[in-house]
Amino acid sequence: MPATNSGAVRPAAISAEGWGWRHAGRAKPAIQGLDLRIEPGERVLLLGPSGAGKSTLLHALAGVLGDEEDDSDETGSLLIDGVTPREQRGRAGLMQQDPETQVVLSRVGDDVAFGAENLAVPRDEIWSRVHEALDDVGLRTAAGGGLALDHPTAALSGGQKQRLALAGILAMRPGLILLDEPTANLDPAGVLEVRDAVKRCVDKTGATLVVVEHRVSVWKDLVDRIVVLQPGTGSEAGTPGVLLDGPPDHVLSEARTMLMGAGVWVPGYVPATRARRNEPRTAQLLLAAQDLSVSREKPRRKGFRTIPPVPVQSGISAQVRAGQALTITGPNGAGKSTFALTLAGLLAPVDGTVSAAVELSEGVGMDPFKWKAEQLISRIGTVFQEPEHQFVTGKVLDELMFGPRHLGHGEERVDELLERLRLTHLVDANPYTLSGGEKRRLSVATVLAAHPKVLVLDEPTFGQDANTWAELASFLSELLDAGTAVVSVTHDQEFSAVLGGTELQLGPSTRTENDRQEAGAA
Repeated sequence: MPATNSGAVRPAAISAEGWGWRHAGRAKPAIQGLDLRIEPGERVLLLGPSGAGKSTLLHALAGVLGDEEDDSDETGSLLIDGVTPREQRGRAGLMQQDPETQVVLSRVGDDVAFGAENLAVPRDEIWSRVHEALDDVGLRTAAGGGLALDHPTAALSGGQKQRLALAGILAMRPGLILLDEPTANLDPAGVLEVRDAVKRCVDKTGATLVVVEHRVSVWKDLVDRIVVLQPGTGSEAGTPGVLLDGPPDHVLSEARTMLMGAGVWVPGYVPATRARRNEPRTAQLLLAAQDLSVSREKPRRKGFRTIPPVPVQSGISAQVRAGQALTITGPNGAGKSTFALTLAGLLAPVDGTVSAAVELSEGVGMDPFKWKAEQLISRIGTVFQEPEHQFVTGKVLDELMFGPRHLGHGEERVDELLERLRLTHLVDANPYTLSGGEKRRLSVATVLAAHPKVLVLDEPTFGQDANTWAELASFLSELLDAGTAVVSVTHDQEFSAVLGGTELQLGPSTRTENDRQEAGAA
């Protein structure tokens, strides 16, 4: 593509006429009857409730929708510059909801260069772009981790991987930048850093921008236009595919009540949730971490010596009690998810101990890391940061039934979980075809179906509109009142306030850049 090879960017035009898409195995379309025009260089914030088809539209514009879906159906037309997206892949750069799926190479610099290399950009220009893109997203600054080009991608936090994915897109110099929840897993400083990086890029290149984000306040001053998709779009619902369309201030002022009803996070709005009824001051101890050092790496051999991994965080002590919430906060890369996985018995401590009290460990020993799978999931249920890592079947209902059937438990809770987490209409759907918010709710439901006494959640509100957020927060409040312990890794301050309890704030990672480079070399 000439625009890419020259380093120039030709902004893209988007047109949709009666466009719709039904995923394979789904009875109803994810989106239908969409009529939309986006002019070259426009900056659009795409809103709508969870499941309205926002991610489906972005995947279609990137030309990657339907590659593995033989039974899918497309209606109408969706074009970029008058041509179907599949016929000009590379014209658009997509950052998906799960940046983990976009990391393809083992070193930071190589990963950022990958897209540009596949577009046949000259080698010298590629590495100039790589340096520029990493600077733009803040990964080469001290605050962003000061990452070297040979830094191992496997050692990055979820938030760092998100910025890495964005850097890879920027290095491609696409005419259309598509961002799907780009700041969902970032700390407050990281949110602004990525937002500002996107602004610098579109200011400099003039590329067309379409960003999907549930929370409006971060992006409203950067975009020219807000488009709100109607839930249940198309003729089947008797409504047009677009509910609202116009300048940000006009849309937000003229239709604030309507937007809140549709689950949009308009500035200053926090939905009402169920209040805690009996938050205990003292309760039964279930889990305790003492002077814990954590890492995702394994010990390595060097000659006759075994070298332990370098901890990402050390000296952590915490208690998990029945009916109480523990919220884990801190900057991206601080080791929050690693600590949570260690606390949940899924990673071995580098140093220190995780011990389960008799109430939780009777008959299986005090060390959760030594428990068998069926012993663990009925006691400590973990919701990973990436929902897809938990799915083991091809149907939503089977996914929910898997745990209870495996454990020999009753399945009476499944119907309640489907209804409360707004998944009833998706029982026959393939979990991998759900929206990001639906996948997150399903991953929570599959863990709850096994009735664990401790629930460990990594970014539980990721991808949720205001309505599903309130339902999830209220449901977890009920579980706390019923005696379940809830441990959450989150940047969502409103969510933390609803659950209450104790906050454990982790500082920046204790690993140095030299430690990281040595780990990568090993």
